[in-house]
Amino acid sequence: MTTLPSRPLPFLARLRQSLAILAVSFTVHGPPIRPLDQPDFPALVARFSEGPGFFPSDNLVSNETSYLHAVSTLRARRIAGGAYVGVGPEQGFSYIAEIRPEIAFIVDIRRDNLLLHLLLKAMFSSAANRLEYLCLLFGRPAPPDLHTWTDRPLADLLQWIDTTPFNPPLHERTHRALMARVTSFGVPLSSDDRATIRRFHDEFAATGLELRYTNRGRSFRPWFPSIRDIYLATDLEGQRVSYLATEDRWRIVRAMERADLIVPVVGDLAGPKALREIGTYLGETGRTVSAFYLSNVESYLFRGGTFPAFVANVRALPTEPESVLIRSWFGRGAGPPAAAAGHLSTQQVHTVARFLQYVAIAGDQVSYWGIANDATTENPPVPAGR
Repeated sequence: MTTLPSRPLPFLARLRQSLAILAVSFTVHGPPIRPLDQPDFPALVARFSEGPGFFPSDNLVSNETSYLHAVSTLRARRIAGGAYVGVGPEQGFSYIAEIRPEIAFIVDIRRDNLLLHLLLKAMFSSAANRLEYLCLLFGRPAPPDLHTWTDRPLADLLQWIDTTPFNPPLHERTHRALMARVTSFGVPLSSDDRATIRRFHDEFAATGLELRYTNRGRSFRPWFPSIRDIYLATDLEGQRVSYLATEDRWRIVRAMERADLIVPVVGDLAGPKALREIGTYLGETGRTVSAFYLSNVESYLFRGGTFPAFVANVRALPTEPESVLIRSWFGRGAGPPAAAAGHLSTQQVHTVARFLQYVAIAGDQVSYWGIANDATTENPPVPAGR
């Protein structure tokens, strides 16, 4: 069983943050992650968050089979540093591992998503390597020779989770220790919040790597990808580039989590506070958004009539000419863009400048279809066979 130490003293917490950043500097190629001045994690969560809204999915795992295709475009465009803003559960960690931003914000209308991220943060705070992280998440005992697994292929780590039985007593002890970590982060939690975190952790442990996206009120859809599929997904070149694909990529995310630089936020992308406050904060600290991952949230904003408010929020964010939006398109039939063979979704990378220009030109005629079509024009489809 992994032993989780008690909450460190403030001085030790600051020292831990500094060492985490230095560890990335020495173990990952490229520029080191630059920490902000003494980020106050609970204060930032409170500053940016709005009242929660409703969405019918528990959203423990993505259903976007193509999500890593965007990494190829991000790499080609040399998108790096700055601030990352994104929605959803953990697929954004893979964009963070690629971009290596200075700070990241995970914005979701559901408070449940914030609670999930607090649980994952506790695991990053506790785990020595990827396999221990997965064992904490899925309620499996770690092997006695855990240190020898550090640089093994992801497929080997997932095989350990697949073939090692769920251990309920261990899971119970682990959950209590992780919740002590969650409490130490300083975000106020109600008894209902704690019960929700427990329910989420139990679902990961009981279902294992077969966990799939579900939507309340709709029948189970077995063609949705499992979390195993999400972990093993590839970019357009066929390379595994999820945040769990290599130890170095996972350590980038772990260093940011330990330094309180991944901030979960409760907010509507078209709401009055979350994105506006993030934009103000970035202006105060002299940073710009490098990438903003939207999933397919825009389609819901169009349906709800709040898309213009979202555009105003995007316009208020500090950006550069190369700053991008990452969109997931689930269109069917003749609509753009065509999904890659074997995938339910398609990723688009759309510069913020071009997006705002298109919306301004389209005016009252703006549509989700038109935005996706413009993004396809900006990024021509990859030829078949790639």
